[in-house]
Amino acid sequence: MTKQTHIIEHKVISSWISSEASVLDLGCGDGELLNLLIRNKQVHAQGVELSEQAIHNCVAAGLSVFQQDIDMGLTEYADKSVDYVILNQTLQQVKKPDFAIKEALRVGRKVIVGFPNFCYITSRFQIFFGGKVPVSPSLPYQWYDTPNLHFLSIADFKEYCKKNKITIEKTAFISKNRTVKFLPNLFGEVGLFLLSK
Repeated sequence: MTKQTHIIEHKVISSWISSEASVLDLGCGDGELLNLLIRNKQVHAQGVELSEQAIHNCVAAGLSVFQQDIDMGLTEYADKSVDYVILNQTLQQVKKPDFAIKEALRVGRKVIVGFPNFCYITSRFQIFFGGKVPVSPSLPYQWYDTPNLHFLSIADFKEYCKKNKITIEKTAFISKNRTVKFLPNLFGEVGLFLLSK
């Protein structure tokens, strides 16, 4: 994912979150999004991350981050105890995405999910003409070193939400430094969803 796409993605997420809300970022990485939300929205933020190095970076930046495997659940969090749970660029890397989403919806009043769209036009061309697994800014890894375990499209995720009676409150689709309105499953490199149940 390009730096500009990353910036737009964070701006959209920030625009969906109320000032001074409680936020739990699952798979928070180096805490860049949490830092932005604390600065711009004065949120009460907490992160969950598996990588020890990422946790060290977060703690060094003054963030409250705990080491935990999302696939094991969020048992220490009560139902609807957090205003927003964020699963951004995380869903495709967990072993049990269905469980992770259900846990996020249990704990959060609202859930923000963001992921790379595997059916983005460039990926489709790479598969069709090259006959190989696609490599793109949103899917930058080779097949043998990718942390991604699940490849999903925007259409797949919408279908999943409908099947599980999850309300999609807002969406945003991003590609090459801009938001996409037309045929997002084809032209959207990244999909963002604001969910509730």
